Amino acid sequence: MLRRVCVFCGSSEGARPEYAEAARSVGRLLAENALTVVYGGGSVGLMGVLADAALAAGGRVVGVIPKVLMEKERVLAGLTELRVVESMHDRKRDMADLSDAFLALPGGIGTLEELFEVWTWGTLGIHQKPVGLLNIADYYTSLLKFVDDMVVERFVRESQRGMLVVSRSVEELLRSLADFQPPETRRWLEADET
Repeated sequence: MLRRVCVFCGSSEGARPEYAEAARSVGRLLAENALTVVYGGGSVGLMGVLADAALAAGGRVVGVIPKVLMEKERVLAGLTELRVVESMHDRKRDMADLSDAFLALPGGIGTLEELFEVWTWGTLGIHQKPVGLLNIADYYTSLLKFVDDMVVERFVRESQRGMLVVSRSVEELLRSLADFQPPETRRWLEADET
């Protein structure tokens, strides 16, 4: 059962207005469905757009930010809860622990790193939470082609590829995350071993 969704997204709004519109839609829909947003805590870029939309729709928003980024990402005022942590590793761990699902919007290398880490944790059996990718304006199409190539080259299993839920529609992606059934995986590591 989903109660809290962690959203990874850019600290920039990107080049296309569709990205900010998607962030607004995700924030609003999560709030309307009584799902708490867990995110990086910043007020800039898609992070700020997402959180502002969720709060404006009456939703709960939990920000997790390392001390070192408090100035650069400027903490959003009015958050339901703010957790200030020591490091990026602590941020990712806390965001993962707080969340029942993960969703990536367009973003840069930080967004990709967060996405791939939680997806990897799922393949290792550390968690069985759904991991979603919103492919707005085909932003992630080239990346998904590369992931499919990794399957062909036998560096990623079909079952692992299937653990990444992808959609171009916000509503469809949220439904898919709620309906996600994790595949059988053998636990390779404990969370504190990552």
